[in-house]
Amino acid sequence: MSTSTSTYCYVHPDRETGLRCKRCEKPICASCAQRTATGYMCKDCVRSHQKSFDTSEWYDYIFGFITAAFLSAIAAFLITLISSIGFIGWFLAFSAAPIAGTTIAEGVRVVTRRHRSRSLFLTVAAGVIVGALPVMIFQIFSMNIFGIIFQVIYLVIAVPLVFTRLSGIQLTR
Repeated sequence: MSTSTSTYCYVHPDRETGLRCKRCEKPICASCAQRTATGYMCKDCVRSHQKSFDTSEWYDYIFGFITAAFLSAIAAFLITLISSIGFIGWFLAFSAAPIAGTTIAEGVRVVTRRHRSRSLFLTVAAGVIVGALPVMIFQIFSMNIFGIIFQVIYLVIAVPLVFTRLSGIQLTR
């Protein structure tokens, strides 16, 4: 004679389940289960596992922001110089913005010693914007429409590139 014991989700004690977290073996219901590449995990284990990848220290935010702002200010100034070239300036702007974004990301990577966290990546992206603001404001006050357009091109290309490069997001495999 076989006795069947029912297991219930540790978060939702009213839900019967057959799933267990692959890490801590707690019973979890379908709404609590987080699918991973190697099986299902509870939200607590996923959260603690994610924290092991967040290695940034408090000073990484400061150094990353300052480095990104400084390098972005230089890039924004150079983009402004390109805007006065004419037709070829458009080609150069679209070519220089990804190079600037990559340079900023790699500079930040060196300064932060490859530390990682989503909030660090967002702080660095904000640094890129803040670094370009003085040049952008100058362009607005001088009513240089092409200078403004070129700054927008630079920011639209460089900011997401810096974020994705630092965070390791790969658009192609």
